[in-house]
Amino acid sequence: MTMELTIKEKLVKDWDNHLRQTSRQLIKFDTEEETLNFLSDSFRLEFSCDFVGILVKDGDHLIPKVWSGALPSITERFPIRMDLCNPSLLVKSLMFDASEGHSSCEFTNLWINEKVSTWFTVPLMSEWNSIGFFIVGYLQPIKLIPEMEQSFDEFGKDVAAAITISRSKELQKTRMLGVQWINQHSSLELSVDDAVAKLVKGAGKLVGASVACIYFYDESDNCFIFQPPSYGGMEPAHKIVVDKNYELKHYFPYVETPGGHQLTIPLVINLKIIGVLYIENHNGSIFTQDDLETLGFLSNHVAVMLENARLYRNEKEHKQRLHHLLDYQQSLVKETVEGDQFDGITDRLSHLLSTSVILVDRFMRPLSFKLYQIDEEELHQLVELATYKMIQGQQGTGSHFTPNPNNGRKVATWAINGSGNLLGYLVVDVTDKEMNDFNRLTINLTRNVYSIQFIKQKIALDSSEQVKDSFMNKLLVEKIEDTESIIQYANLFDWDLFLPHRVAVLSLSIKNEEMNMNVLEVEAEKSRVWEQIKAKIAHRHPEIKMANKNGEWVLIAPENKEDNKPKVYWSKLYQYVKNLVDMHSEKCQVYITVGGKTKTLGNYYACYMQALKALNVVVNRFHDIGFALFDELGPYTILHELNDSQTTHLFIQKNLAPLLQYSEGKGTKGMDLFHTLRVYLENNGSIKETTEELYIHRSSLLYRLEKISHLLDMDITDSECRFNLMMAYKLYDLYIGNMAPS
Repeated sequence: MTMELTIKEKLVKDWDNHLRQTSRQLIKFDTEEETLNFLSDSFRLEFSCDFVGILVKDGDHLIPKVWSGALPSITERFPIRMDLCNPSLLVKSLMFDASEGHSSCEFTNLWINEKVSTWFTVPLMSEWNSIGFFIVGYLQPIKLIPEMEQSFDEFGKDVAAAITISRSKELQKTRMLGVQWINQHSSLELSVDDAVAKLVKGAGKLVGASVACIYFYDESDNCFIFQPPSYGGMEPAHKIVVDKNYELKHYFPYVETPGGHQLTIPLVINLKIIGVLYIENHNGSIFTQDDLETLGFLSNHVAVMLENARLYRNEKEHKQRLHHLLDYQQSLVKETVEGDQFDGITDRLSHLLSTSVILVDRFMRPLSFKLYQIDEEELHQLVELATYKMIQGQQGTGSHFTPNPNNGRKVATWAINGSGNLLGYLVVDVTDKEMNDFNRLTINLTRNVYSIQFIKQKIALDSSEQVKDSFMNKLLVEKIEDTESIIQYANLFDWDLFLPHRVAVLSLSIKNEEMNMNVLEVEAEKSRVWEQIKAKIAHRHPEIKMANKNGEWVLIAPENKEDNKPKVYWSKLYQYVKNLVDMHSEKCQVYITVGGKTKTLGNYYACYMQALKALNVVVNRFHDIGFALFDELGPYTILHELNDSQTTHLFIQKNLAPLLQYSEGKGTKGMDLFHTLRVYLENNGSIKETTEELYIHRSSLLYRLEKISHLLDMDITDSECRFNLMMAYKLYDLYIGNMAPS
């Protein structure tokens, strides 16, 4: 008995020494495979067993990691579900004998069915969790020493620690290899597609994933957008919209969660998610905690690399854009120096922005345009949209009109100002255009150049106006001194002076209720209104030449434009101008009077003087009418010049006083006699025409004429009497009937 105990003790001691030496050797290995193979070989040599197997947990199953010795085909019976096995296998050493018979443990029954006589297991359990266990088996019955169970338990802990260390080393090495691979295959010069292709390929191979891809987060659209290409032929959703639920797990269920066939790793920069790395397995294997840690380590590096690449590309693009902008600015400056039109500027801006560009004046009339992939028929639609947008901006609502809702286009408008004045508007089609900072800088630069061009044109126009005014002052004189110079000036304005023309005068005055204004205020208001309306007059009637002379504006139009109806032509012009003046000022009143028709160069002055005389009559005697032709005023232009008001009133009294006195207290009857005589005289004494105009019977007219002759004590059929009476009526109109209010 003593001898037997001595041999057992010696055997236990030898095994214990072997286990300790093996434990020391295990920590020298760098990989899990080397560690397990050394463990398997050392047990087979020391314990003379038939086979050694190392089984590890893989999710809810047991799988053979290393197998050495007999029964190699038994590995085909795995994996085995852990819930069908004895749970003690993972927490303590167990010794088995086939003679014990079948049990409820599927793992135990496996060896019984394979005729294995004796075996024992050693758990591989670290301080945190169980890795698995290893089994040592004998086909022939042997006697196991129960006292070794405690030593095996401690040994198992050492082995688990060694495996954990080797796994950590291997994981670290894998991470570094992954980072090294990505660094070797990535560059700041790569395009986004190329960079992503290499990153997802490296990540997928690193953890053995079937597919891998990256989604970038688009903050403006609040969504995750797939960034091609993917690794492994994946066809992911192009866009994942983020709704009210901002939890990332709602859109990617396996965010930083191992144990599934999918795994998602956030890409974070400065605590801000810029995207996610998504991987998936199609072969049934699951992603482990090690995979999560590996990809987590890699994702930090990837996020920094992608962000650096993005910043580098942005900086490079920004630099290129600044170079383009500088070239663009130089081309615009060249355009303003060499040209005096807007088309070159508009073409360059449209080409740079790849969209339609329209320049309109302050009255929303297109001055220059370049259409991009649209027809000219859509030009007025864009101008209409721009007008509607500006009305909305000024009034809060588009109350004037609403553009076609089916148009589907969007425009942006910018005012162009210069010297403190509104010069026009720049209209850009932004239907499919993002107006980023660079585009806005380009727009502002172009607006400045447009402003310079407007000012250039204004200077040229002002110079032209001064030349025109000087030309008019030389033409509209009683005696032309330099005919050749006048003709040369006319050629500058493409004007054939020898064709018949009509000369008119346009005058602006301040209404009586505004006469408390001083002289400077009056002239400023008149100039302001004229500046507002002269461009519109020129646009509507390009045939009219306009110039300033002595504070009034001379209008000269070709006679053929009147179409033999001068009164219709000029009355329509007057009404148009009057509407413009009323629109821009409540203080101004406009008059237009028209002189005669020119036949020779010397007639211009005479026709101009006729227009002035007609203006004098209209302003002082017929101001409510505001418009007249000299030819139709007839004697009024002469009679208005009479300065002896006493003589004038005596003449009126002598010829019309009886009728005026008769009308006092007689109501309309007396006035009928006064009016009847006027109509009779205007119809040259025709009884027929007078009755038709007065709508009375012939006998009634004859009675009235007899009564009038009796009251006036004169023969109204006499031509001399009729002349005096007609003259009296004209003077009555000038000095009594149509006197301007005082």
